[in-house]
Amino acid sequence: MNAALRKVSLAAFLLLLALLININVVQAVEARSLATKPGNTRAIIASYNVKRGYIVVGNTVIATSEATTDQLRYLRTYPGGPMYAAVTGYASQFTRTGIEGAENSVLSGQDDRLFVHRLSNILNGKQEQGGIVRLTIDPKVQKAAWDAMQGKVGAAVAIDPSTGAILAMVSTPSYDPSLLARHDTAAVDAEMKKLTDDPNQPLLNRAIAQTYPPGSTFKVITSAAALASGMTPDTLIDAPHRLPLPQTTIELHNFNDEVCTPSQNGKQTLLQALTISCNTAFAKLGLDLGADALRKQAEAFGFNDPHLDVPTHAAASVFPTVLNNPQTAQSAIGQFDVRMTPLEAAMIAAAVANHGKLEQPYMVSSLEGPNLQPISTTRPTDYKQATTRPIADQLTQMMLSVVQSGTGTAAQIPGISVAGKTGTAQNAPGRPPHAWFIGFVPGETSHIAVAVIIEAGDTGGNDVTGGRVAAPIAKAMIQAAQR
Repeated sequence: MNAALRKVSLAAFLLLLALLININVVQAVEARSLATKPGNTRAIIASYNVKRGYIVVGNTVIATSEATTDQLRYLRTYPGGPMYAAVTGYASQFTRTGIEGAENSVLSGQDDRLFVHRLSNILNGKQEQGGIVRLTIDPKVQKAAWDAMQGKVGAAVAIDPSTGAILAMVSTPSYDPSLLARHDTAAVDAEMKKLTDDPNQPLLNRAIAQTYPPGSTFKVITSAAALASGMTPDTLIDAPHRLPLPQTTIELHNFNDEVCTPSQNGKQTLLQALTISCNTAFAKLGLDLGADALRKQAEAFGFNDPHLDVPTHAAASVFPTVLNNPQTAQSAIGQFDVRMTPLEAAMIAAAVANHGKLEQPYMVSSLEGPNLQPISTTRPTDYKQATTRPIADQLTQMMLSVVQSGTGTAAQIPGISVAGKTGTAQNAPGRPPHAWFIGFVPGETSHIAVAVIIEAGDTGGNDVTGGRVAAPIAKAMIQAAQR
């Protein structure tokens, strides 16, 4: 064989080898990404040949699939409607959000745990079906939150403190997921544009994807740090009318420039300071405790965790890593760069209610095959030791005082003890503050902890407070749970 022929043969061999490698890469490595690539019409049609599984709350189906006569054999519909949109999300031809995204492998029937069921259907010529996702949501609490939040921009979350099960998750304004699951792509695009152009962002799940300054609700964490340092609810702390912030010429004021201590000694107990939500007392307390103590306590309650999935991913609540003295004072009252989700706010209340132990929040109760055969059941999991039982019990008594005689009286329920904390968090300049309330029903095994935020204090003007705007919504949720 001459040299030229050898070169041609080698080139042909290399081309064949490259072709074989490319085929294997496509089939073995890139197959999944190509199959799920937006615009892959064959993959989209194939996915709609499977009847997508149910999402169930209690005994109610809130997401299902209906047979059609068009090319896509099944249409996803949401009987739960906008009330459950923050929970279900939506499944369109190209996008899946919420539980639809987090549990897609089960709902689509492609989960490895459903392999035997898929094989059985193929062998017997039966219709392929996805699995069932059962949620922890309590329909009574969800509806109470939804009804109370109408006309408002904000979110409400409820948790079972003893297990971590999420009992309610509402974000308003909301949207109808069925309109985004239609097969008419032009209609879906038009609906999506309307939603994305809306300044109130109805597609945003404010309950877990949006963070806010916690305002005075953060004083529960500052109180926990103070009690951990050796103080008691009866310890006298400084509560000046105005607090000069160190290294600045700025004075920190109380709400409406109120005086926290009518007597002139400028001191009050830690219990009294939380009951009336005295800013200057807690800012000075934050300076005395120091930024490290506040950060450590905040992280024990779940702040600064970027990996919180419920199973939908939750944004991290943030306590800053570096603070100077004036920033520490502001952070101690939930301002400066402190941020938290409504989910995190409910977790604070849940940790106190559960005697200091914070359970991992979760929203999926169980997974089942199409034949109702159990796949998995969620078991409560310890997440954080937020504080000790004695300190949690002291915090409970302090938060009871807030509702009994302090800023949270609007959350009072006849015959039921409610512990809580209000929050009024500064917003953008010129806009009303955000209104918060967190609370729970104390008991050896508390069954509900709640958090409510109303963005920009609803329409109440600049004098809005968490006690006036958010506490009644929390009250409605707690009452629904008791029923």
